Amino acid sequence: MDAVRSAFSAIPREGFLPPEERDFAGFDEPLPIGHGQTNSQPRTVADMLRLLEVAPGHKVLDVGSGSGWTTALLAHLTGPEGMVVGVELEPSLVRFGRRNLAATDQPWARIEQAKPDVLGWPEDAAYDRILVSAEAQALPEELIEQLAAPGRMVVPVAGLMMLAERNPTGTVRLSSHGWYRFVPLRRRP
Repeated sequence: MDAVRSAFSAIPREGFLPPEERDFAGFDEPLPIGHGQTNSQPRTVADMLRLLEVAPGHKVLDVGSGSGWTTALLAHLTGPEGMVVGVELEPSLVRFGRRNLAATDQPWARIEQAKPDVLGWPEDAAYDRILVSAEAQALPEELIEQLAAPGRMVVPVAGLMMLAERNPTGTVRLSSHGWYRFVPLRRRP
């Protein structure tokens, strides 16, 4: 079993959905979690995690952590020798995500409230991996600055799933990996 499939088995989606959505956890579609946001389609999450290539011990930033599911999946992939910081804009989703994440007993992962006019979580940068679960209109340079060298970031940009790979010298190479739909990436005012 590959690492992503193992993470999906260990961290069931159902525990990260509102009660009224839990019966639909097995459906391969985005499900509402409130405030105009969704728990992403499992196939999309798996595609993103495979592109990200998270390994044990990595330090990972999860932008748009929502219900906490991706943060928990990333924590499973990094293992206790790693660290995962989820960042969420909506305060009630921060509380929801924190409760859900706590239930997985992975203390090396946490969810933070996004700070005004800050994208990501620069305090703990640089990150080996950055996952962005909201669609940017252009490649977010502020997140590239938080990416380690070497490092990988997966981010939807104007409908295209982009992989940004930073090599040890700091040069960034971009590649696109298909069309996807996400809620818009926003900053906290």
